Amino acid sequence: MLPSMPGAVAGIGTDIAVVSRFEAAFKRFGLRFAQRILGPGELQVFERRRARDPARGTRYLATRFAAKEAFSKAIGLGLHSPMSWTRMETLNAPGGKPQVKLNGILADWYAERFGAAHVSVSDEKDMVIAFVLVESKSA
Repeated sequence: MLPSMPGAVAGIGTDIAVVSRFEAAFKRFGLRFAQRILGPGELQVFERRRARDPARGTRYLATRFAAKEAFSKAIGLGLHSPMSWTRMETLNAPGGKPQVKLNGILADWYAERFGAAHVSVSDEKDMVIAFVLVESKSA
């Protein structure tokens, strides 16, 4: 059975990032760098992945950064308030599907203007990509 059709598209965004830039920044600034980008749920996942495999942790950080950039483009704000890196999280559902979770004033601002948000992230060696589609608010 196919899922129901989404509402009209209100915005799309995409972003590509180079993993080595995140490796360099993390080496320079340490955990503070990750804390500036990741929301609370993402930070927990990052720390677990990094503990098992530092390269996997860095790719996670890069994909989440790309998702935040793509989301900010899809909603038309860039990184202007109420959008901030830590207020938008990309967390995986139990089956692994990435999902958008919004925090704080961004969640309220978004709910007044838009419907569902869909996110996809992918990584390959030194490159990551994220794509976000934001639906119009239902009538």
